[in-house]
Amino acid sequence: MSRPAHPMLRAALLAAWLAIGLPAAAQDAAQLTRRLASVATLIDTSSVARQIDASGDAAARGKRDSARLIHREAGVALRAGDAATAARLLDQATREMMDGARLARPEQVADEKARRDYSARLDSVRALLGAQQRISQEKGAPAQAAEATRSIEQQLAQAQQLAAAGKLDAARPAIDRAYLAARVSIETLRRGDTLVRSLHFASPREEYDYELDRNETHRMLIDVVLADRRDASGVMPAGMQAFVDRAAALRGNAETQARSGDHGAAVRTLEESTRELVRAIRAGGLYIPG
Repeated sequence: MSRPAHPMLRAALLAAWLAIGLPAAAQDAAQLTRRLASVATLIDTSSVARQIDASGDAAARGKRDSARLIHREAGVALRAGDAATAARLLDQATREMMDGARLARPEQVADEKARRDYSARLDSVRALLGAQQRISQEKGAPAQAAEATRSIEQQLAQAQQLAAAGKLDAARPAIDRAYLAARVSIETLRRGDTLVRSLHFASPREEYDYELDRNETHRMLIDVVLADRRDASGVMPAGMQAFVDRAAALRGNAETQARSGDHGAAVRTLEESTRELVRAIRAGGLYIPG
């Protein structure tokens, strides 16, 4: 028994069928002219055309190329006054596009998007890792920065190994861990320069906003550390939960202090919260400085 069409494919096929007009005998030159334009849209700019482009499927693109050639022949026939031939060729061009839509399966489109997203994140990680290494060298390559570099490289290697095996779903948490770990490492190294820090913040409120963003980055890293490490019941690895709970309580205190206008105290409390998150991340098996 045939499987039901995916909703995206059903929509694409419906659009294609709508491009098929009346039987040739019932069509005059004006109707065929409109159909010629409608099929041109189907081939060049419709959702069906975009689906075929996005799929990367050579056979689907071949169907589209065939439809384009047939459409041109239909235009020649129509200009020559051969309505019957024009109508038949327009039907044929539309069916070629329908066949192309079937070949350009929605899961292929999703897979191609996943590969593009992975490649973009991989480029970002490489750029951040290069920056992290440069900043580390400028500051004399402290031991914790070197250890963070090794940890990022391990996550990167794991992601690349999984992606090479076609396991993009499993590769994504690893590449996200590498990305966020590199960001955290760079922020920690830059934060160590007290002169830059004192010049950077125009007010305690501005420093609070910076610390809030830094805390959020660490919370995001917790999420990706846990993405493939929770047990079947969704429980965190042993040792992480207590740190995460303390970090959440401290952040709540910091937000209360900020609402009352004491941004200086809120900054100090957020720093404590972030340190707890660093401990949780390390307990989860990923080294970051802090």
